[in-house]
Amino acid sequence: MKTEATNQAPASSELSILAVLGISDEKDAEYLRIRGLQYASLAKGTHSRIAVQGIAGIAVASLMLAAIPVVAIIAWLVVLGFSLYYLARIDRTLIDADRRRMSSEEVKKQSVSAIVNAMVWVLPIGIGQIFGDTTLQLKIWTVLAMLMTATAILLPAVPLAVMLLALTIGGAAVTQLLFAASYDMAAVAAAFTITVVVGSLQNARRFITTKSAEAAMIERNEVVSLLLREFEEGEADWLWQIDTSRRVRAVSPRFAYALGVSARDCEGKPIIELIAGPSWKSGQFHTSLHDLAERFKRRESFSNLLVRVQINGMPRWWELSGTPKLDEHGSFAGFRGVGSDVTEARESSDKIAHMARYDTLTGLPNRMMLTEALGNALGYAEQWRTRCAFLMIDLDRFKAVNDTLGHLVGDQLLARVSERLREQMTENELCGRLGGDEFAVVVRDASDMERVHRVAQRVIERLSQPYEVDHHTLYVGASVGSAVGPRDGATVETLMRNADLALYRAKDKGGGEHFTYEPSLHAHAEERRKLEFSLRRALELNEFHLNFQPVVNADTEGVVSFEALLRWNSKEHGPISPAKFIPLAEDTRLIVPIGEWVLHEACLEAVRWPEHVRVAVNVSGEQLLDPNFAASVVGALSSSRLPAHRLELEVTESIFLRDADHARAVLEQVMALGCPIALDDFGTGYSSLGYLRKLRFSTIKVDRSFVQGAATGNVESLAIIRAVVAMADSLGMSTTAEGVETDKELSVVRNLGCKKIQGYYFGRPMEPEDALKLFRAPRQKESNAA
Repeated sequence: MKTEATNQAPASSELSILAVLGISDEKDAEYLRIRGLQYASLAKGTHSRIAVQGIAGIAVASLMLAAIPVVAIIAWLVVLGFSLYYLARIDRTLIDADRRRMSSEEVKKQSVSAIVNAMVWVLPIGIGQIFGDTTLQLKIWTVLAMLMTATAILLPAVPLAVMLLALTIGGAAVTQLLFAASYDMAAVAAAFTITVVVGSLQNARRFITTKSAEAAMIERNEVVSLLLREFEEGEADWLWQIDTSRRVRAVSPRFAYALGVSARDCEGKPIIELIAGPSWKSGQFHTSLHDLAERFKRRESFSNLLVRVQINGMPRWWELSGTPKLDEHGSFAGFRGVGSDVTEARESSDKIAHMARYDTLTGLPNRMMLTEALGNALGYAEQWRTRCAFLMIDLDRFKAVNDTLGHLVGDQLLARVSERLREQMTENELCGRLGGDEFAVVVRDASDMERVHRVAQRVIERLSQPYEVDHHTLYVGASVGSAVGPRDGATVETLMRNADLALYRAKDKGGGEHFTYEPSLHAHAEERRKLEFSLRRALELNEFHLNFQPVVNADTEGVVSFEALLRWNSKEHGPISPAKFIPLAEDTRLIVPIGEWVLHEACLEAVRWPEHVRVAVNVSGEQLLDPNFAASVVGALSSSRLPAHRLELEVTESIFLRDADHARAVLEQVMALGCPIALDDFGTGYSSLGYLRKLRFSTIKVDRSFVQGAATGNVESLAIIRAVVAMADSLGMSTTAEGVETDKELSVVRNLGCKKIQGYYFGRPMEPEDALKLFRAPRQKESNAA
């Protein structure tokens, strides 16, 4: 509810005399209300005024009987009667002046009626002067003085009416006494008149003060009543009051309803008994009730105190506020306060708090709770001179499952992982999910370092077992990095960062392993950071160049293509191995601009070769995700004027694990330009005949591991190469054997039917000029002649 502030009544001492008289021109609403109250009192006192003036008229008439003709007295009484009638009529029009706004015209009419009435009372003074003696004059003056006093008493609110009567009568009396040379009595009359006038003003001020205070009090009471009524009629809040013995003395209907009893049944009972429920008899109160009882005992005010109560056997949460109540002597008389049922809000708050600390997918503690637990473990370790540990866990191959089977299956897999992880925990460990496919374990007491290793190994072994999810048998592993506190970090942030470095080392080694933090890992991380910084500037500084490794025809041994291989000679770090900077470029997506540069340079170089020789360029999955990849291929071909069929793009099966549909769509765009696509490292990854069925590759490249195995007589390697060759032949694709380095390897792959051969046997990666010289070699000339 909105309430407007009440206008404060002006203090009577601050009002001007005109304002007190009621004839001011002020437009203030409070002043106009007070003037209305003043003039409304005239109407209420009309009968008393008429009675007083009637009695005074009879007294004056009886005094004048001995000296003045009866006819004159009667005439005067008639005139007096008419003036009183006129005065009463005017006063009656003002009976509702306190409920409306008076006009200045009404004030004038009332003043005129008062003057007319006063002039009628001046007549006896003149008649006494003419026809009577001094004694008669003093008697008449005495009656009129009593009339002035009575009028001042009867009309304390309207000093103007009193003043007009007093000044008119008093002025006439003083004048008459002065003419009679009775100066002392004239002075007395003047003093009396002034006293009546001043007294009437003071009475008016007191009246105004009283009425203003009454009005303010009434208004405040109305506001309080309205507030209490609105408060009580609200949906949740109610009122209560207890005495010094903590027994209920008054409750609102809503309070009684909340207790499930009537208000009458509440009275006289201890409030703790009412809200404690069955626990009142056992004395096993909730701690919040003990807190409430303690506040009562100490006679302390309390606000928004949460109390757990029992209502009809059901637990509820109430929010109570109370303040001590004092009696008229200032002694403690109990408590009064308000309350409300906040059970739903409390439950919602608990739910929100749970959601803030637990992962919604797995139900495990989230990063926030893990951070708190690690902080507590560090504090415990520091206090008792022990150790704690933080294990960071990352799932191996989870991304492949998520990308190929969808997020729904991925989420179900994460839920299964969390169940297995929870199974491995004891009271000394707390597991949780950091986000994505990253989990963590806080080991509170890690004094035994072998225990940390055993926990890590249990986790790796259990999480690496197959999962049955949605009719799929899934295999994922786990890598673990651990850091021990406070040895490896005295703060939560440091310990988590160092565990992350150890995890990165475990992933870098192929996964499925547990690595503990070593200070050297910081150097490795720093080296990687510096390498990334240099890699970002390598293009700008022209630090990249291409080498080319020849691919020959298995029968003629003539060069049919070159594979473009990227090399980086950093000015700061020197030559950097591709095995080191290519993964870094992919992680940072720098592979996109670098790959575009490779395409342009490779095409420009290929233009210099014979028309039958292709150039093969490796393409990363990150490049295919770039929406401008196809446009970059077109740009490379157009700027170099290289025919599209001479640019062969090599991809690995891993590109189909991120977004198979998108990868296939992009490759189909490139194939539509006329560029052939080769499938590299077939058989080493997630081999699937579905890729070969959906996308027509020009060449399948057999990995060097199979070539080396076949040369040593490995049955599986021989079978794989035969199967790949047969499949490629049936699909109209060519095959390239990679990594051929010896005569025996050459003989084996040639006999197995591979159409093209690549390896050190025919040439190592070479500079562009060295590649160009191959076409002038005798072997190449013979091949051309043939």
